[in-house]
Parts: sequence; C-alpha cells; structure tokens
Amino acid sequence: MEKIKAGIIGTGNISGIYLENGNRFDALQVVACADLDVERAKARGEEFGIRGCSVEELLADPDIQMIINLTIPQAHASVCLRALEAGKHVYVEKPFAVTREEAQEVLALAEKKGLLVGSAPDTFLGGGIQTSIKLLEDGWIGTPIGATAFVVGGGHESWHPAPEFYYQTGGGPMFDMGPYYLTALVALLGPIARVTGSARISYPERTITSKPKYGQKVKVEVPTHIAGVIDFASGPIGTLLASFDVKGGSTLPRIEIYGSGGTMIVPDPNNFGGNVRICRAGSHEWSEIPLAYGYTENARGVGAADMAKAIQTGRKHRANGELAYHVLEAMHGFHDASEQGVHYVMKSTCERPALLPLGLQPYCLD
Repeated sequence: MEKIKAGIIGTGNISGIYLENGNRFDALQVVACADLDVERAKARGEEFGIRGCSVEELLADPDIQMIINLTIPQAHASVCLRALEAGKHVYVEKPFAVTREEAQEVLALAEKKGLLVGSAPDTFLGGGIQTSIKLLEDGWIGTPIGATAFVVGGGHESWHPAPEFYYQTGGGPMFDMGPYYLTALVALLGPIARVTGSARISYPERTITSKPKYGQKVKVEVPTHIAGVIDFASGPIGTLLASFDVKGGSTLPRIEIYGSGGTMIVPDPNNFGGNVRICRAGSHEWSEIPLAYGYTENARGVGAADMAKAIQTGRKHRANGELAYHVLEAMHGFHDASEQGVHYVMKSTCERPALLPLGLQPYCLD
C-alpha cells in the first residue's frame, strides 16, 4: 500500500525527531517541510533530504495528503484550519489548541470536510504505557480505585533558551506537561466526568538565568502550581499535582494506579519506555514487569503514523481529535474550578484508545 505523503509546518527543535522518525513507519512518508522562515525550512529540508518551502507552497501541493503541525501553541488552531481548508488531514503537536473554542472550530471543520484530525502526545503508544494498559485490562491489580500523577519542577527559566511562553496564556505546567499525564490517565482509566482543584501563581515575576536571555524578567500570566482531583466516568478518583514552583527537587512517583488487587507504578508519560512495577495485594514485594510492546525509545511521530494508517484503512486512529479535545477541556477545567470554587463538569467525552496489537513489527501499526 502506498504511503501517505505528509508535510511538516514548523521547523523548530521538535521537528528533528519527527523528520528522523517520519519515513521509518510503514504508512507515512514525510516529503517536505515549511516554515514562516523559508530559509530555515530549506536548511531543515536539506538536512533530512526533503524539500523545504513556504507554508503556502506546501499547502498548495496536491500530492501532500497530510500536514504535521509543529508550530507554536498559539498558532496550532489557525494552522490546522488552514490545512483543513486546503483539503489536508492534520496532526498537531500538543496542546491541541489554546482555547476550547478554537479546538471546537478545528473539529467542526474536519467533520465538515471529511478529514481526520490528530494530536500529540503520542507517548501513550509507547511500550511503557501500552504494557500498563494491558496489565489493567487483564486484571493484574483488580478493579481500579484511584490514581495519582505528579509532574513537579522549578520551571524552565534556568535552562530553556526562550522560556517566556511557559508563563504566558497557553503555558504553565498544566498546558506544558498536563497533556502527557492526562492523556496517559485517560488511556489507562477512560474519560473524565469532572475535575476540581486549586491553582495559584506563586511568583508573579520570573528571572531568566539561561542563555541567551540571562537576567531578563518574565511576567507570569498563568497558574504555576495546580493541585487537582479527577473523577473518572468509570469510577476511580485521581489526584494530579502539576507545578513549576518546586525549587528543591522531589522524590514523588510519576503515575501510580491503585486497584482492589494491588498497585501499579506507571512509567513517565513524557517518555515511551520505562519500568512498569506491580505490588499485589497482601504482598510487600514489587515485581518489575517486562514490556510487552515496542516503541520504547523516542518514537515521536508514531501518533501521526497511526493516523496515516487510519487514512489508508478507514479504522479509527488512536491519538485522535476527540481524545485531544477531552484532555484540553480537562486542563481548562482545573483552572476554571479553582477560579470559581466549583467542580467543573466535563461537557465532552471520548473513547479509550484501542491497544496496539501484540507482536507488531518495528514501525508497523497494524
């Protein structure tokens, strides 16, 4: 079957891994890349042996069926809409959009045009979380009762070359790292019914200590410490802590799932592999479970490749717009709940993404 031809819009740092992985998959072929800075796109294209061009040229190319949108978050929705208007399927980096209204517009246009929309993160398709889901489905820890998820650190101003965005609208720990954790939790436990929590801006101003902007001040516009509670539609109750305000380090786990028959430690959802550990009820011994699935290294782009396979076959893709919107709504829900002093009741839902088949050959999805 002929591969789906794709073009990348946005040739910043993240584009490298998509270009490195893109043509390895059985359903996807990245043939061009574009950027507002055409010279940067041409340089990136030369680096990976593909065509670099303008955004307009890429969208007008009739051979390109799918766009991979790697622009900055504030441009995610507008670029997705342009791609859909041009008749292209589109897969976008996280977050799906900055606002719920923008995301709804993208979904509505895709449905009207009969086109597919997908979104990162796709790390839940890695061997670590896929194995964790399989263990849950096979009853290794009984009926899920609760979950905890922790993503804490001191912020990005000490190491990122341009950290301002992380403290502006569309940033903060919830929108930066929340997509990884919430997508993993939904893949593990199903859709969310409601959320609540408390959020604060601990430091109204940050000082950049990384190069090249050392000493510059950043005004903080978004909450940087969020403590949330999640009620899953299937019954479990989750706790989520997301913070850029932890200055002294942390020993918290990433994700734990508690069941009637034991506890499971789920690996870091920002990565594809990692260690899965289980402690059965009545035991004090932890067992490390061998990973049953591939994609354990940096396989960013597997979600886009899975969408390309869906274009070929007509089946549903896993990192789909429905899932991405549900996660986006939940992220806003934590902020809304804190501001209003209420539980935020989710208006959207989604299906748990199907597990990958066991025994897949490398870079195959079916």
